[in-house]
Amino acid sequence: MTKEQNKTYDVIIVGGGHNGLVCAGYLAKAGKNVVVLEAEKQVGGAATTAELSYGKKVSHCAHFLNQLNQKVSKDLNLSKHGLKLSASKLATIALSADGNHLHLTKDSATGGGISEEDATNYKQFMALMHDYAGTLGFLLDIPPMDVFNMDWDDKKAALKLGWKLRFGLGAEKMSELLRMIGMNIRDVLDDEFDNELLKGALAFDAVLGTHTGPYSAGNFLTFLYRLAGGNNGSVDIPEGGMGAVSSAMAAAAIANGTEIRTNARVKSIDVDNCAVTGVTLESGEVLIAPIVVSNAHLQTTVLDMVGARHFEADFVKRATDIRTRGAAAKMHIALKDVPEFNGLSKDDLKNRLVISPGQQELERAFNHIKYGEVSTEPMMEISIPSLVDASLAENGHVLSATVQYAPYNLKGGWTDQAKAAFLETCIDRLGQFAPNIRALIEHAELITPKDMEDEFGLVGGNWHHGELTLDQMLMLRPVPEASRYALPLDGMYICGAGAHPGGGVMGAAGRNAANAILKGDQ
Repeated sequence: MTKEQNKTYDVIIVGGGHNGLVCAGYLAKAGKNVVVLEAEKQVGGAATTAELSYGKKVSHCAHFLNQLNQKVSKDLNLSKHGLKLSASKLATIALSADGNHLHLTKDSATGGGISEEDATNYKQFMALMHDYAGTLGFLLDIPPMDVFNMDWDDKKAALKLGWKLRFGLGAEKMSELLRMIGMNIRDVLDDEFDNELLKGALAFDAVLGTHTGPYSAGNFLTFLYRLAGGNNGSVDIPEGGMGAVSSAMAAAAIANGTEIRTNARVKSIDVDNCAVTGVTLESGEVLIAPIVVSNAHLQTTVLDMVGARHFEADFVKRATDIRTRGAAAKMHIALKDVPEFNGLSKDDLKNRLVISPGQQELERAFNHIKYGEVSTEPMMEISIPSLVDASLAENGHVLSATVQYAPYNLKGGWTDQAKAAFLETCIDRLGQFAPNIRALIEHAELITPKDMEDEFGLVGGNWHHGELTLDQMLMLRPVPEASRYALPLDGMYICGAGAHPGGGVMGAAGRNAANAILKGDQ
């Protein structure tokens, strides 16, 4: 095929993960001729629904929908394109070994031996956290401000942020937020509460999916980040699993005019005279476009697809220095029936269950990965989605759990024996709260951080495409030269979880990237 015969587009998006689909939807809606190239047989990346065993399906990586950007949902009309919730605004139940579990909603805390004082403080604390998260949420919806070269949009954003901080929060709350923003979650919670189970559950939210423990500096910000995305941190379960979210995004993109090609692995992003010209597929087919957007990790984009020779050495060095240490595994179990958790009813099990009995226990679990070891008493976020969505299991049920902590660089490597041993540890841990769990297991599997890298391209097994820490957020994410989605190469952009505002099934990075591309094209 000659160059004249090669198909030409306005924009090529490499990777059909949810951010790539969102970016495509916005660009196509604005009239751009867009193609999404997905290497696998289905779009969605890590946000997919997969068969676990015959008649039973699970959400492969993410299993709760709690950060989906509401502007994305509205602008792309995802409900029209098939997105439905089988459960919403789930409570969090912090499991206790004695069966006296703590039930948490947005503004109430009951059970778990909690005192009246702590229950009152919790309500006040969460109201304050949602105020802070609302301010942070404003920053998630816009590209990071270029504080050294502010354009008019940056100046408007800075004024709006200043107004929100000073007058939205008020002087006292603003001062307190600035004091707390760099703190660790342990010190914040110890200042507020006495109940260890409550502190353990809240601290777990600050470290989930991170390479930190409750004593690690700066993870109060990640706690706020969890609340800032989506519908005020509401924990939801999509009907059909997380793959249904990606399917709705794909349907919206197609309805707006996007072409989506699966089984289309990109071999290289092509460059001529310091500007991208399109891509070459592994099949040898060449596609032409003046703009290429990568939904992949920045390191994969720069080193593997574009090539380091097309960038300045300082930029390549910063890209390779991004910390991407995965610390969480995923466990899926096919069950014959509903497991019996001591102290919980069947209806209770529809909610989000957390094993994190206290901050000290959580920190001890974290200590193991510092030495390349798995936690001997891992902490977990558990879902039994088939209780609210019968389509996931024709008979029996499925259980999914995100497990902290499991290092990407396990000492001795993630051999079959190592995976089997840690899976047994995780099942034993569940058995402390659900004694009959083993008798109900039909099939169980573990997805390690290394598996996440191999199967989904998550470098280091980190689903955020880069750790969410103070030095890797906002205008520093993924690196300063690429914080506003454009790379230092004409026509090259990023839109994945490694870009601001980060990971989670949010879609904000895809939306922000599309807006940056459209702004640059004016």
